Amino acid sequence: MKKFLRKLTILFSSGCLGGLINSLTVWIFGERGITALFGVKIAPHLTAAWLYPRIVWAGIWGLIFLLPLSLKSVLFRGFLYSLGPTIAQLFIVFPGKAAKGVMGLGLGDMTPIFVLFFNAVWGISVALWLKLVDE
Repeated sequence: MKKFLRKLTILFSSGCLGGLINSLTVWIFGERGITALFGVKIAPHLTAAWLYPRIVWAGIWGLIFLLPLSLKSVLFRGFLYSLGPTIAQLFIVFPGKAAKGVMGLGLGDMTPIFVLFFNAVWGISVALWLKLVDE
């Protein structure tokens, strides 16, 4: 039981770290006008109210790494696991809570590509951190 709780703690905290990296990436892309360049209206302000829930949800999503998936490529593993939060964002959060339409198309036609990229940053960050911690 102790070993399992340790694993949960490591996965949650790794997910939180990935969430911080993801959030800073989203913010930098918005701040630098990269998303706007592609017609996507994602340019959040870096505030605690925006950042904290993202980090907590990223930590919860970190538990997806409990799923057994033996891949040699850490990058591919991180990308594959990032598809969970990507699908949730595109098909649950954007159309529901955010009222931005299916796949967030109300924010711009390229929104799904950016969401896929930003979540891949999260997944790959988590996978790399977990590999570092396991060694």
